[in-house]
Amino acid sequence: MNKSIYSVAQINKYIKNMFAQDFVLNHVSIKGEVSNCKYHSSGHIYFTLKDEGGVLKCVMFRQDRGGLSFSMKEGDKVIVSGRMDVYERSGEYQLYAKEIELDGAGNLFLKFEALKRELEEMGMFAPEYKQPIPKYASAIGIVTAQTGAAIQDIRNVASRRNPSVQLILYPAQVQGEGAAETIVQGIQALESYGVDVIIVGRGGGPIEDLWAFNEEIVARAIFDCRTPIVSAVGHEVDWTIADYVADMRAPTPSAAAELCVFDRNNFMQDLAKSRMHMNTVMNNKIRHVRLRLESDAKHIELLSPQHKLRELQQRLDNISDKITYVMKHRLDACRNRLQLIIRSLESNSPLRKMESGFAYVQIGQKRLISVDEIHQKDEISITLRDGEVLAEVKEVKKYHESY
Repeated sequence: MNKSIYSVAQINKYIKNMFAQDFVLNHVSIKGEVSNCKYHSSGHIYFTLKDEGGVLKCVMFRQDRGGLSFSMKEGDKVIVSGRMDVYERSGEYQLYAKEIELDGAGNLFLKFEALKRELEEMGMFAPEYKQPIPKYASAIGIVTAQTGAAIQDIRNVASRRNPSVQLILYPAQVQGEGAAETIVQGIQALESYGVDVIIVGRGGGPIEDLWAFNEEIVARAIFDCRTPIVSAVGHEVDWTIADYVADMRAPTPSAAAELCVFDRNNFMQDLAKSRMHMNTVMNNKIRHVRLRLESDAKHIELLSPQHKLRELQQRLDNISDKITYVMKHRLDACRNRLQLIIRSLESNSPLRKMESGFAYVQIGQKRLISVDEIHQKDEISITLRDGEVLAEVKEVKKYHESY
């Protein structure tokens, strides 16, 4: 009986065809630890995947290195996706890698950094978009698990600081599949309800448990929310994408409650101080306004018609006094002058002459001053100091003038 004999090359090619026809081997993802990692000068990467059960040779060609987003090194726990094939020359099968990602927390950290860079470049962390947290919130929304330690911590702080503040819980799933969606729903529901501020958070844990707060849909919901949001995820050392996007980050849920729930005792003290300050300001304002009113009243009084009339009346009185003084002065002068005239007239009066023995002689109505005006037998009238004498001229004598 004839038996088939094949060459090594034929067998290697046959096995290679078997690998090529197997759907699973053409789309396979394998996890393991990296060893014998070598970045070749050609741009290819040669390495081995190993676990406790075996080893597997791997290669990533230069043209496929876009599927590697980090610098791979010895000891990395990775998940390699690609196809299994046979290298005919050596007759060895190996994994031809198309995509390599870190396994577990390492991969999540890379995703975290990539999303953080993307959102930061979009400006979602920018300070100018941060809203101020209200100082005196009366209604606080909380997005967290209903039975977690976070809500209990927030309640304890709120009851101590101000029991009158209303806490409104939206019970959300904070880890696992679908958690990000329920967190987004909680934010939107509390925003629609009209709370003053929203606390979004949970207690601490590994990055896998906190991952819902690193999802892009949660970051966008926080950024788009018109109500201020405080992120309080994990412990003080834990940071999530939500912390960067939120209007304020609190290191713990308790700290978030301290930030959002105003202390009633401090508020009453501040209110008393404000009242005292207001009274002081009002009293000073009233005093200032009163002084201004008094000043304005005096100014108005100075500009009033009554004041003008009083000024004019006083001026008129002054003028009247001056006129009276001038008139009296002039009258006195006139009186003195009149006295002088009277005295002069009296001294030159015919009656005064008559008292000295002189007489006034006239014929009819004509006053006589010369004997040439008189003839014998003319009737003349002689007026003396105390009476009149009628006489007839018997003789006229004329004196010879010596001057």
